Amino acid sequence: MWPYLCFRKLILSTSVVHLSKATFTISAPDIRRLPEDTGIEVAFAGRSNAGKSSALNTLTNQKSLARISKTPGRTQLINVFEVGENQRLIDLPGYGFAKVPLEMKKKWQKALGEYLEKRKSLKGLVVLMDIRHPLKDLDRDLIEWAADSKLPVLALLTKSDKLSSGKASAEVLKVKKNLSALNADIRVQAFSSLKRTGCDSANQIICDWLAQANKIESTPEN
Repeated sequence: MWPYLCFRKLILSTSVVHLSKATFTISAPDIRRLPEDTGIEVAFAGRSNAGKSSALNTLTNQKSLARISKTPGRTQLINVFEVGENQRLIDLPGYGFAKVPLEMKKKWQKALGEYLEKRKSLKGLVVLMDIRHPLKDLDRDLIEWAADSKLPVLALLTKSDKLSSGKASAEVLKVKKNLSALNADIRVQAFSSLKRTGCDSANQIICDWLAQANKIESTPEN
């Protein structure tokens, strides 16, 4: 009689993730209005003036997937974009800069905090920071929280077209060095929505995270 062999196999789907397939699904004031907490989600977070909406549009190769406003801080809700089956991009409310009433800021902050702490399908966090003013207190708090939570982070230093290539590279190295002490899965790169700097590499990282939804874990029955 053959002894029972306990084994687990990962079967990878042959489908490829394309961010360009992203479509708007819903805007929710809190996590209770979000889709079922299954699959894989990659969230985008950053200060209200970091260019989050522009980055989302650039990465998905769509002009108006995320609404761009001349007034920073207009992302007041949690916006959900479906990329594929069980694959979503999440646009979180901006923080820090927005010139809005304090009570509204507190409401946004609560929604953001609840999502980060309670959403089990969150598997990757994109933190956007203006390359000229990176690692403000709230940025660092967010990245440190992700590090403590063993959540991979992609730090995009936006608006890199505002600096020379040499200065931009120096800022990237400075941020990498600053975050290295966290000893976490944190990748840092320059990004420009205008010139599409860093778009391909950022796209690949995000797609790799989302591709986890294509892994089917199977265990044979006794």
